[in-house]
Amino acid sequence: MPSSFTFSSDSSLLDRDLVHHWLSEESYWARGRSRETQDAAIDASRNYSIRDGNGRQVAYARVVTDGVTFAWLCDVFVDAPARGFGIGRMLVEGIIDDLQVASTVKRIMLATSTAGDLYAKFGFSEPQGPNRYMLKQMPR
Repeated sequence: MPSSFTFSSDSSLLDRDLVHHWLSEESYWARGRSRETQDAAIDASRNYSIRDGNGRQVAYARVVTDGVTFAWLCDVFVDAPARGFGIGRMLVEGIIDDLQVASTVKRIMLATSTAGDLYAKFGFSEPQGPNRYMLKQMPR
């Protein structure tokens, strides 16, 4: 883990402006997300960040969970200049550790099209057997 970076689960430390910028302008999955929607998502989730040695936030992720049986890891983002330093690994490891201590969650789900290798290092894999997951796209 990078020693000059710090993991946090303290939502009060989030730079909400920066998180909104990253997700609404730089991510492929939340492009165009409104600030109101992003703030509501933050407020309804467990939130995580990584800060550099100067206190600047360089990564963000959130988990939607009941805190008992299930968690969905989403909105994982590492700022482009901070990539390649193990920040994503530090973030995911911190989240898994936090969920193991803070809850009895038995499974964590996520979706990715770009970071499967990272998540596989932490034991994430495609479900075995027939796909039982279903999705309903809600009209806007």
